[in-house]
Amino acid sequence: MSTTQRLDSSEQTLRNPIGTHVTVGKGLASGALVDALALGAETLQVFVGNPRGWALSAGKPAEDAAFKERTAELGVRSFIHTPYLVNLGSPTPATYEKSVAVVAHNLRRAVEIGAEGVVVHTGSFVDHDPAAGEERFAAAMRQVREGLLPVLETLGDDAPWLLLEPTAGQGRSLCAGVDDLEHYLGALDMHPKAGVCLDTCHVFAAGAPLDEAGGAAATVERIVEIGGPDRLRLVHANDSMDVRGAFKDRHQKIGEGHIGEDAFAELFAHPALAGVPFVLETPGSREETRDIELLKKLRERALG
Repeated sequence: MSTTQRLDSSEQTLRNPIGTHVTVGKGLASGALVDALALGAETLQVFVGNPRGWALSAGKPAEDAAFKERTAELGVRSFIHTPYLVNLGSPTPATYEKSVAVVAHNLRRAVEIGAEGVVVHTGSFVDHDPAAGEERFAAAMRQVREGLLPVLETLGDDAPWLLLEPTAGQGRSLCAGVDDLEHYLGALDMHPKAGVCLDTCHVFAAGAPLDEAGGAAATVERIVEIGGPDRLRLVHANDSMDVRGAFKDRHQKIGEGHIGEDAFAELFAHPALAGVPFVLETPGSREETRDIELLKKLRERALG
């Protein structure tokens, strides 16, 4: 980047706001937002219910309104993560039905609090009989289509995005890593409100060469090739405790894992990620500023 193209700090923030997942605590506005700002976050992600339960929390209208108003005033972009139990590929009817209901509920909550996207793990299928694996995969993908397409069809142009997060490849994943997005998005007819959340630990665990020079850029370019230029809407910035291709979802602090700092600088520099927020889910990122500050330095290095 030439001197004439250098971005000042405010332009860098607009191009790639950096933040972390925070707990709601006292409330969205009085807890989550206050805590995120104290950490120096420019964006944030929250659960709007029990992350390990099925209850559909109605929220608190006054707190929702305060959060929506305050984040808009500050220019802090927010995201919701669905509970960990959600699995649209589950062969258990109750789990599948609850998963669809939770996704729809979280999208409604996103409207109420002004969040721009709802992250959902792409799920897995259960296969105790190796001979039935292909059949179970096909059945699970039909469930994904039948569950998510009607939900997506309710979303207008200004509605929050549903952000599909590929998994690390553990178990019987329906979408592990980047290449599997082609089939998954295809099952949803490439719906214009089906976006992508790139979790760096997940795709690295599934084999993406983020630890090589040019590997992060190539990963982004493959997502763009599959989904088009505007589908990648969020990055979960996580290093990995395990080596590439280990199929283990174990997040590490930035620069202390097997991915390393350079991959994140490479992501910041990629033109396809202009405007895309980076949200941390690393150990300690909810309580300490270390990783937020490091990502800001890497952003400055890439863009400044």
